[in-house]
Amino acid sequence: MKQYKELSPSPRIIMTPGPVEADPRVLRAMSYPVLGQFDPEFTNLMNETMEMLRELFATSHEWAYPVDGTSRSGIEAVLVSLIEPGDKVLVPIYGRFGHLLVEIARRCGAKIVTMEQEWGKVFDVAEITEAIFTHRPKLVAIVHGETSTGRMQPLVGIGEACREIDALLVVDAVATIGGTAVETDEWLIDAIIGGTQKCLSVPSGLAPITYNKRAEIRLLRRKRIEQGLLDVDDLASYDNKSVPIQSNYLDISQLQDYWGPARLNHHTESTSMIYALREGLRVILQEGLEERYARHRRHEAALMVGLEAMGLQLFGDPTCKMPMVTCITIPSGIDGESVRSMLLEHFGIEISSSFGPLKGHIWRIGTMGYSCSKRNVLLTLGALESVLLWHGYVLPAGAALQATLKYYEEE
Repeated sequence: MKQYKELSPSPRIIMTPGPVEADPRVLRAMSYPVLGQFDPEFTNLMNETMEMLRELFATSHEWAYPVDGTSRSGIEAVLVSLIEPGDKVLVPIYGRFGHLLVEIARRCGAKIVTMEQEWGKVFDVAEITEAIFTHRPKLVAIVHGETSTGRMQPLVGIGEACREIDALLVVDAVATIGGTAVETDEWLIDAIIGGTQKCLSVPSGLAPITYNKRAEIRLLRRKRIEQGLLDVDDLASYDNKSVPIQSNYLDISQLQDYWGPARLNHHTESTSMIYALREGLRVILQEGLEERYARHRRHEAALMVGLEAMGLQLFGDPTCKMPMVTCITIPSGIDGESVRSMLLEHFGIEISSSFGPLKGHIWRIGTMGYSCSKRNVLLTLGALESVLLWHGYVLPAGAALQATLKYYEEE
């Protein structure tokens, strides 16, 4: 019989746009004993998690809870629950994950209207609002932070336009939540999705969402309860003209009964992941949201100082850069994948390439959550300089670290 070695993953410095290093306090929380999903001690933890998510999302919404599954499960849960077949959906695309929104909405039977921007730029809000008034969709779905290009779309004003035509605004904030301000109520966002594995520094496996009454009214018209849980009152309340939500597992009309006072059984909650999310949120709020956002800006700036001192060219429009993802144009004649492999093999540092038209053309370095630190920035710059020199790239040796150290000392 084959003998397998004891699990012992290599330690890494993960400087990608996700996943990132999990906070040690989160990993410790995941080791605690499992509680039953309806144990009052556990349901109290669920309630506290919802309270902290409201603070993180800057919302007073009643519903703020995680969907079990990776970030994509949260995106799909919201879209499949809110989009009925035949609904017109507008998706502004400025990178890979805008195309993902189209893919999911199309599978929901939506009539898709898209507008596209060159990768590396974002839309002027006026372009989006004009498209909203022109096409009059029932739902607008947009990415806040597009990690494939390192750009962040301004959202102020889009919600107002959606309200004028009674459309819902759905935002993918998977990459930005916990790393920069996301003002759900102020920006009039109807439903928004986050992710655990990026700026929250929690392992991948949950997708926090929140949505308002406008969204809830729409999804409750489609609500159905599983046959084995039905009673007479449930049947009497159904709107038989609406199309039921196609997914069972990702049906947020049922999930809110699971997370709400009814505690209607839907699935077996991922207990250890709730421990992880609760601890991750506690750590974030203990640091302070504004202080956390400032930390992300600080180490982003330090990283860029070093990269520019190294003679590297940053990719994309700087006016809409994400504060937690920095994209670098791979120098001519340099094998980008060889550089990444050498960083991982010799230094234990992981950075990313990109997708689609940018594949092989840029590197992406994330400074997210627990990975966003002075130590990681300095180690990454030093390792990248060494590997580039090894590959024959001519640069001013030592300049990157000196410039970054000077930034930190002066800052």
